[in-house]
Amino acid sequence: MLSAFAQAFRTPDLRRKLLFSLFIMAMFRMGSYIPAPGVDSAAVQRCLAAQNDASLLDLVNLFSGGALLQLSIFALGIMPYITASIIIQLLRVVVPRFDDLHKEGQTGQATLTQYTRYLTIGLGVLQSATLISLARSGGMFPGCSENIIADTSVIGFLVMLIVMTAGTAVIMWLGELITERGIGNGMSLLIFTSITATMPTQLLAIGQSGKWGAVGAIILMMLGVTAVVVYLEQAQRRIPVQYAKRMVGRRQYGGSTTYLPLKINMSGVIPVIFATSILALPPMFAQFGDPTSAWVQWIGTNFNQTAWPYLTAYGLLTLFFTFFYTAITFNPDEVADNMKRYGGFVPGYRAGRPTAEYLRYVINRLTTAGALYLVVIALLPALLIIPLSLSANQMPFGGTTLLIVVGVGLQTVKEINTQLQQHHYEGFLR
Repeated sequence: MLSAFAQAFRTPDLRRKLLFSLFIMAMFRMGSYIPAPGVDSAAVQRCLAAQNDASLLDLVNLFSGGALLQLSIFALGIMPYITASIIIQLLRVVVPRFDDLHKEGQTGQATLTQYTRYLTIGLGVLQSATLISLARSGGMFPGCSENIIADTSVIGFLVMLIVMTAGTAVIMWLGELITERGIGNGMSLLIFTSITATMPTQLLAIGQSGKWGAVGAIILMMLGVTAVVVYLEQAQRRIPVQYAKRMVGRRQYGGSTTYLPLKINMSGVIPVIFATSILALPPMFAQFGDPTSAWVQWIGTNFNQTAWPYLTAYGLLTLFFTFFYTAITFNPDEVADNMKRYGGFVPGYRAGRPTAEYLRYVINRLTTAGALYLVVIALLPALLIIPLSLSANQMPFGGTTLLIVVGVGLQTVKEINTQLQQHHYEGFLR
């Protein structure tokens, strides 16, 4: 493993790509510490130190590498782009034009990417305005009386809005630079950087509070979950596919045997993100209600990471969105038609509708296993909080974050391995 890393850095082209990616990631982290105009950094730090309970912004703050609650120029992080990408994918189901663009190949993908950029900027404006209003009203840090925004004028609001939205555009540009000139998917690597940057600090804070045993238990749990995620994320059900021989002019094509790889978890982390986003809405609405009303108190009691109504709803929503997202991303009828068009068939099944029904049967069974796997991974960190006597905002990782970190790490290592093989070197996954 270490020799493979050494060989990677001895390859000039690969070394340039690795160093460029590391440089962009370092710039991204630097921007997370630059406060937005009009923000009192000292007051923000005092409010952060006094915060004991987890809030609905904690998930977004984790994806921004801690930049959100510090009100930096990169406060929104990569979340607007993630949300825009998910919306564009979902629109393929209801808007035929988007589905046609997806099937057009590289040209259509370029158009969809441009739509994603426009939507990211729009969401950046909306989320920036919401974040600034929340910070001005004192809702970002409940119980903290500090005035974290010194300039409360309309001009100050507009300046912060423009700077934070521009920060979102810069993050999107940095991610695309890594994709074009570096190693791996740029957006994924920026998310990886944001998540891993906060883990050591949170573990150290738990240890300094006298809970070093909890730190050891968390590290062991992270290693165990990582091993499970690595194993299951690479697991596949391979459907054998045979192609009949056919003559085109004087040449013979087909007659080969291959397979159709179907992953256990075809939906990735999208179902967990959807479930978390929906469960964040009730606490958000409760902030605008009367604190003495019964429904506000019920939400405050039952919508936290250790309450069984929250955990039950989290598991059920994850199950639902796993089946829903898999259904819109994998179409058995379309796959069967493509196989039939090129003379392919699954042994034992006729081409066309019988093949589609067989693929639907297999994918339903795989999705059931994948959904249960996602539920366990998503709920495990929340269940770990109870025996370790930790608060929700002390847990340095969640199910979503571990899936992202391990998935991005695997994909990046595979890409480095591919480039090493091109230079006739021994790969990482040997």
